[in-house]
Amino acid sequence: MEDILINITPQETRVAVLLAGVVQELHVERSTTRGLVGNIYLGRVARVLPGMQSAFIDIGLERAAFLHVADIWEFRQFTQEKPPPIERLIHEGDTVLVQVVKDPIGTKGARLSTQVSLAGRMLVYLPQDPHIGISQRIEDESERAQLREMLQRLVPAGEKGGYIIRTSAEDATEQDLGNDLQYLGALWGRIVERRATSTSPALLYQELSLAQRILRDVATEETTTIQVDSRENFQKLQLFARQFVPRVEPKLVHYTGERPLFDLYSIDAEIEKALGRRVELKSGGYLIIDQTEAMTTVDVNTGGYVGTRNFDDTIFKTNLEAAQAIARQLRLRNLGGIIIVDFIDMMNGEHQEAVLSEFKKALSRDRTRMTVSGFTQLGLVEMTRKRTRESLAHILCEPCPMCQGRGEVKTARTVCYEILRELLRESRLFDETREFRILAAQKVIDLFLEEESQSLAMLSDFIAKPVSMQVETLYSQEQYDIVLM
Repeated sequence: MEDILINITPQETRVAVLLAGVVQELHVERSTTRGLVGNIYLGRVARVLPGMQSAFIDIGLERAAFLHVADIWEFRQFTQEKPPPIERLIHEGDTVLVQVVKDPIGTKGARLSTQVSLAGRMLVYLPQDPHIGISQRIEDESERAQLREMLQRLVPAGEKGGYIIRTSAEDATEQDLGNDLQYLGALWGRIVERRATSTSPALLYQELSLAQRILRDVATEETTTIQVDSRENFQKLQLFARQFVPRVEPKLVHYTGERPLFDLYSIDAEIEKALGRRVELKSGGYLIIDQTEAMTTVDVNTGGYVGTRNFDDTIFKTNLEAAQAIARQLRLRNLGGIIIVDFIDMMNGEHQEAVLSEFKKALSRDRTRMTVSGFTQLGLVEMTRKRTRESLAHILCEPCPMCQGRGEVKTARTVCYEILRELLRESRLFDETREFRILAAQKVIDLFLEEESQSLAMLSDFIAKPVSMQVETLYSQEQYDIVLM
């Protein structure tokens, strides 16, 4: 039984997907940092980089977006297998129609493609590609053939574009496909009109809001209710569902309770847990999840769990429970890229196979594309999960200003020694100075007054200048200044 909770405020939209009352997915979209994937822009080529076979495109954002030659639709018109050099396809100052395929992440700008696609509930419209494709997840051959025939009957004569039939079109009626076809055609028509009257850079089409995308992409036949806590947005979603996802409309419920919707289901507590490194397992074991720029690592530990039989059995049971928990955490935190899982070492090959099988089974519920390798020689499981948007931690958190995201700070003694070296340097540079004053955090000053007082006195004698100290309560432990008096 799947339930979807949608909490909407003017500043942000938060969505929780629950399975049997347990949170499986969290989505957050803020009005100030709304995702760009799917947006269509009229861009201007700012710079072509032949060495990288790519170009920077100005689409009106803070950072220029990135376009690689392999993402330029026009090169496919050439007969040779290898694309021609990018400098033959586009030039600085050119106006190009582009679509965002990957949000800006970290210091990287958005990634673009010149092949435009518009997603509906059942279909994806490809205005430049006269091709009809069907999702590989629809496995029944007779169903595939029936859907293809229905779509071919509905496509207007003279249509230059193509379509991909989505997984959600399984068991769709001709009316369902027709509604999608009509919607996508009208949408593309509006984009063409805006392009004709706009100058680059310009936004021609913005992807649906998070709440609308949830109705289109996440809600399924298994979804029992979709609760929305905003009357105005509930009515908008009703209208959207009526037009594009009528099967979802009866599931929409306007939540009017006195308690906040997320409080009622303890979602905020789950969000807090999803931001922590440590995840407790019911057995007493735990996971340690560390997210870095390059990859995410997950370490499994037995903790306080003591098995009822032998140590191998304890390890096996902990790893089986961890496999389920890790799959849920990947969805909950939206972790992407390379992921390394360090299960507790198992000597029994059958136990390894059983844990890997359980892990893959738990991951099969995930809507995001991923690949999972078997155990390596070091006993690690390597996997990748497609990174389509920022992780939950990157949306809700920022690097610690004290440690700059390192997770640790220099000791007060280390900072003391840095200050002593800096005093020596500055005494040589500013020989005319009468006195030096150290501005630092309380712990650093305390150390200079106690254990390191002799070190400071010796340096003061050596440079033949008095050194005074002043506590700055707003300084972090690593922060200090040396003032020339």
